[in-house]
Amino acid sequence: MNAARRLHDLGQSLWLDNITREILENGTLERYIREHCVTGLTSNPTIFDNAIRKSSAYDASLQRHVRAGRTKEELLFELILEDLTRAADLFRPVHERTAGVDGWVSLEVSPALAFDTQRTIAAAKSLWARAGRPNLYIKIPGTKEGLPAIEESIFAGVPINVTLLFSREQYLAAADAWARGIERRIDAGLPANVPSVGSLFISRWDVAVSSQVSAALKNRLGQAITRSVYAAARQRITSPRWQRLYNFGARAQRPLWASTGTKDPKASDLLYIESLAAPFTVNTMPEATLLALADHGQIGSLMREDGGDFEAVLAEFAAAGVDREALAAQLQHDGAAAFVKSWNELLAAVETKATALR
Repeated sequence: MNAARRLHDLGQSLWLDNITREILENGTLERYIREHCVTGLTSNPTIFDNAIRKSSAYDASLQRHVRAGRTKEELLFELILEDLTRAADLFRPVHERTAGVDGWVSLEVSPALAFDTQRTIAAAKSLWARAGRPNLYIKIPGTKEGLPAIEESIFAGVPINVTLLFSREQYLAAADAWARGIERRIDAGLPANVPSVGSLFISRWDVAVSSQVSAALKNRLGQAITRSVYAAARQRITSPRWQRLYNFGARAQRPLWASTGTKDPKASDLLYIESLAAPFTVNTMPEATLLALADHGQIGSLMREDGGDFEAVLAEFAAAGVDREALAAQLQHDGAAAFVKSWNELLAAVETKATALR
């Protein structure tokens, strides 16, 4: 059996962490849905930077929007929305077949808003309305300023993909923000089912510590962090607080494994796939990783609900001088900064193209 199908059959959703106009137009995304059990898609500013800045496939749409007199950020969001609404329509049968559990695509608010609560709330509501698709998540970073925006957006009925989570503590804070939004909806007499996922970024942990740990510890921290988050998620799913929400019609916020492409060329290209199989989770993977999984993936046992030996592994890293709390904060800050950089580069490229088209 194809390893991608085995993961799907075990209960883990496989999402593609990529989008380009080419894979929409040449049938590649449809083929991934059909052959590799891909049931959703995520995007981020870096992905769109690579898709738009390095391709002429968007020029006709860009010229049309230029004639309409849009600003460079309006131009950019129009191009992004065109791609993501087309992708959402491709995944709509999956969304309907799973009663809304799967079949999602994700659209990020401007990364420049990562530390601006009120503008993030306004942007999330606006983008959700503009997209007009029931299976589109709005991505909000799980920063300190993002948490109240997540709660308020959930209360407003906007499905949220919480992004840029790096630790158990950050994940739990985001999960609490989702729960508070649902509780406020229940108190207001509103439907409780506003879906959400919490996206844990994995591989960046191993990159961050690669130069300061022994060979025996290399490429083990990301997996240990993931197992700690999975154990916490399983506890939340069965907690009395969350079970009360289910009684009112809510569905649990699923954990999502992000940044699952292997960065170390000496390690397995499926390092963060084969070891992190778990039901009721999502693994969103780069295109090359998805194809590697389908080609030579080997899926063994599922992750233990209690996270297995993650505490012992994390203790080894602490003994090696790794301050996880400080590093998680730094990774989140650096991740937000990297997305801002990609976003600004993309805006500049769009403006350059728009000027030429004018």
